[in-house]
Amino acid sequence: MALRIANAPCSWGVIEGIEGERYDYVRVLNEIAATGYSGTELGDWGFMPTDPARLTDELAARRLDLLASWVSVKLHDPAQHEDSAETCVRTAKLLAAVGGADNFIVLGNDPYADPTRTKYAGRITPEMGMSEAGWQTFARGANMIARRVMDETGLRTVFHHHIGTWIETPAETQRLMDMTDPAILGLVFDTGHWSFAGGDEVEGVRQFADRIWHVHFKDHDPEVARQSREFGWDGPTSVGHGVFCELGRGDVDFPAVRDALTQIGYDGWIVVEQDVLPGMGTPKASAQRNRDYLKTLGL
Repeated sequence: MALRIANAPCSWGVIEGIEGERYDYVRVLNEIAATGYSGTELGDWGFMPTDPARLTDELAARRLDLLASWVSVKLHDPAQHEDSAETCVRTAKLLAAVGGADNFIVLGNDPYADPTRTKYAGRITPEMGMSEAGWQTFARGANMIARRVMDETGLRTVFHHHIGTWIETPAETQRLMDMTDPAILGLVFDTGHWSFAGGDEVEGVRQFADRIWHVHFKDHDPEVARQSREFGWDGPTSVGHGVFCELGRGDVDFPAVRDALTQIGYDGWIVVEQDVLPGMGTPKASAQRNRDYLKTLGL
């Protein structure tokens, strides 16, 4: 199994729903290439060039592939479904033109927009979940958007379970997968978000073997997570304290995850994501250490 390793703009502080000074895309692409990665996700719409020819040239100059893009959607609000679909199709057209037919739209439900889900990120309980009507609305929107993306661009869609959103916990992820069409909607499995939400990442890979089409490698610092629960931090505060640490420094068992991915026959991209806030840390140095760590795993 020859997995390809990418990084993403969020490792340089380009994070949806988080304000602050950001690096420009030229520096981010230069540093992704310089630290040994083969590809990148797109980042927020407008962060990188949206003209296909220009973006193609920028990536080719650095020998980087484009592979996916997160799109913030509002699946819990039926009035927002059409706008969310149009945004996804717009992004998918750029991905298809630049990255090709194997690119993915990554659906993420408007992170840190709901006060309760933001406040209790990492310690969500069942009573904080959606109503039955809410679940039906959410799943209907996910299916509709994935179908539109497929019909209009040929690309597949993956859903991102994510802290501070309506789909955070393993149980919530399972229910959404049960309610959506496996022919058009898969899962991006994120090891760090899974662990912070209380899941076992190796069991998660096995549980969703047929739906994992895309993978994010993110580590999880158990001491920061403990402090988050003790002091009642919200999602962005936990991220700001480094709950998603450099690979190999937390409690995610990446060798076991690698082996589990091999066992299910996964042959797609692994995207390193560290989720640093704008101005936090030294992204290039962290990216290099993360890449070096993966090389020790044969990746």
